Amino acid sequence: MTITQHGHEQKKLNKLYAEFDTMGLIPLWTIRDNLMPMSPRPQALPHLWRWADVLPLAERSGKLVPAGRGCTRRAIALSNPGLPGLPYATPTLWAAVHYLAPRETAPAHRHSQTAFRFVVEGESVWTNVDGDAVAMRRGDLLLAPSWTYHEHHNATDRPMIWLDGLDIPLVNGLDADFFEFGLDTLSTCETPERSRGERLWGHPGLRPIGQADRPSSPLTAYRWEHTDAALRAQLEMETEDVPSAVIEPGHAGVRFSNPTTGKDSLVTIRTEMHRLREGTRTAPVKTVGSAVWQVFEGTGVATVGDRRFEISKGDLFVVPSWYELVLEAGGDIDLFRFSDEPVYEALGLADTYRGGA
Repeated sequence: MTITQHGHEQKKLNKLYAEFDTMGLIPLWTIRDNLMPMSPRPQALPHLWRWADVLPLAERSGKLVPAGRGCTRRAIALSNPGLPGLPYATPTLWAAVHYLAPRETAPAHRHSQTAFRFVVEGESVWTNVDGDAVAMRRGDLLLAPSWTYHEHHNATDRPMIWLDGLDIPLVNGLDADFFEFGLDTLSTCETPERSRGERLWGHPGLRPIGQADRPSSPLTAYRWEHTDAALRAQLEMETEDVPSAVIEPGHAGVRFSNPTTGKDSLVTIRTEMHRLREGTRTAPVKTVGSAVWQVFEGTGVATVGDRRFEISKGDLFVVPSWYELVLEAGGDIDLFRFSDEPVYEALGLADTYRGGA
């Protein structure tokens, strides 16, 4: 082909592309590598939010920003640097530090998004979930499934802070966002030792007859005393001449599950707790889908891709899709993890690679 012929063909091709653009069309052959890469290319980046930096800002917010209808929740979202300007930890997960001042109430609302709370600091705050009063204590996981009314009340003279996790980015991307205010007054002022959900469903291996399966767990409180005992038992069994349930030597883990189905406690979010013995180094793992981790207690190192984070109590870090993760325990360390894996499994897109130790 001569230079003249080549120039003529290029003009026709440019005209074709211009007409595609005018008609709102994009030819696949120009974008295939971006649409269908050989492996995931997440926009989100590995990142660490240090508790020592976040907590003072939350405390200042508690003094300057009143909770109420103008500020229904004093929640400070983690914004991933790979998603600039967005209040998202990953493209599917929202994570926020929630601060409730002494004698303060966060009024009721509900939404189509699924939510949970993991308590980092404080005691004796009450969350009401569809009128069921649930005590919030350090180390507890509390659920607020989609469309449940929920409100929070601090009846003490001390502040409380916890981690909020929601599927806001996922629901937003699906154009399924709905929100509704509840009543201005608390739906209940009761402060029972155990919530209705715990009294009905909080008995290991026992299911009330006549209760139907539910998409999300009817047990809206998972107590730290039970989580701690389960993790401790797994590691203790390592030293016994019996099969052990540990993930790998020195690494125990539990998943919070729905007692009606045995599946995840929430439809779109997986919640787990991990414990590593001092000196334990996990095998590298890659997972399609993203996760947010928070250190509950202890110190260690998290290596996400080529980023190395020294982590301690309260610190939060994000593991984007298909980034390799390795954890190393300084002393004994407990970590809370939540991820979008149930969504990927439901869509047949889940994949995990575990390397050798």
